[in-house]
Amino acid sequence: MKMKSILLGMALAVSLVACAPKDADIEKAISEKLADTPGIQVTVHDGVATITGTCDDEAFKKNIEKTVRATKGVKSVVNTCELARANQEPAAAAVVINPDTELDKSVHKVVDAYEGVSVTVVGGVVTLSGEIKKDKLQPLMQSIQELRPKKVDNKLIIK
Repeated sequence: MKMKSILLGMALAVSLVACAPKDADIEKAISEKLADTPGIQVTVHDGVATITGTCDDEAFKKNIEKTVRATKGVKSVVNTCELARANQEPAAAAVVINPDTELDKSVHKVVDAYEGVSVTVVGGVVTLSGEIKKDKLQPLMQSIQELRPKKVDNKLIIK
């Protein structure tokens, strides 16, 4: 009689384990529930669901977790979703640095309009020397910067 009870208990345990949903089935059920939420991925291992991706806000993140937790077969949830950053500044545009020959020609065209100013270009660095009136310095510097040199070395004497 004892042996029958043990065998019956083992058979019951095996049948309960066999009836438990498989990780792949749980993942599929979650994927169906979250089909309209791009950017969110869920993986399941031994009944533990791990949520990854980017959520719009904290409420959205908690709602996703609640949906996953309510899925049959999920034992626990690990929510590693990151919140989207609002007001994130776009990446700076690449700065194009002109080769010295083109830069030298362009800089000389600009500087020729300013009496008493001389210029040299070496390695993308524009060096200004000579004298200039205070009211003409800003337009000169702006015109030079628009040519996108690596650096402007201002050695001008302001009158």
